[in-house]
Amino acid sequence: MLLPLAAMRWFPASGVEWTRSDFAVMGALLFAACAAYELAAWLSASRAYRAAAGIAIATGFLTVWVNLAVGMIGDEGNPWNLLFVGVLGVGLVGALVARLRAGGMARAMLAVALAQAAVAVLALVAGADPRGAMFALGFAVPWLLSAVLFGKATRAAVRADARS
Repeated sequence: MLLPLAAMRWFPASGVEWTRSDFAVMGALLFAACAAYELAAWLSASRAYRAAAGIAIATGFLTVWVNLAVGMIGDEGNPWNLLFVGVLGVGLVGALVARLRAGGMARAMLAVALAQAAVAVLALVAGADPRGAMFALGFAVPWLLSAVLFGKATRAAVRADARS
């Protein structure tokens, strides 16, 4: 949060013009992301689980930040960007249904990746900005990586249970 403050203070021609509410929103986003990761780290000692959670949290954080700042598809006022709230909602509901257990989280992250891809493809087919739609489609990759890592954490837990 010091970077935009420094840019505004010492480089006024940079175009960075944050308001107090921008700083407040960014602070709230950072707090939520850090708190979510602390919860994930507390829930599991598995490195795969922690990595999966970190990737999912970072991807969710970036989704919100990009959409608030400039918009993923078109500008921040483009109605297509509202669908990414639904994408994040899929993740939140999936995490609650899974009760944050690795197996369920793997399925939830797969659902989020599919929702992310669906929004991007629908926007592309509907004639939205193709660069933005392809950018949005790229966000499906970290969701998929998170699903793979949650799956790895599940398999490791099953092997550990079998040994004991």
